[in-house]
Amino acid sequence: MATIHVDVVSAEENIFSGEAKFVALPGENGELGILPRHTPLITRIKPGAVRIERADNNEEEFVFVAGGILEVQPGTVTVLADTAIRGKDLDEAKATEAKKQAEEAMKNAKSDIDLAAAQGEFAAMAAQLAAIQKLRKK
Repeated sequence: MATIHVDVVSAEENIFSGEAKFVALPGENGELGILPRHTPLITRIKPGAVRIERADNNEEEFVFVAGGILEVQPGTVTVLADTAIRGKDLDEAKATEAKKQAEEAMKNAKSDIDLAAAQGEFAAMAAQLAAIQKLRKK
């Protein structure tokens, strides 16, 4: 069976490195599915869940990314994430609280820059909560 090597990294750490049968993630223009020998591709990714079907034990890995860059080569997928959190490490209570704080910051924004920063944080927390829900349905 053909596999593809997957690396998911953030500025802080290497989140995942291993062989996979399939990778799905939120591309800039919609959901992307990557199989072995995929045509080369570079694109931005949106906040959301990266789903990796591992080749070694047929289990799925979930990683939340808050945006970043995807590079696909025929034998390699590299996700360079702004922020990445393993699915098992996601905390719904913290994400819900951060989303509420971002909503409050949007209401109290004193400049366009403050508003844009709060909107970005709100979008990332909403995507993180959606990823948590997706992980629970698994």
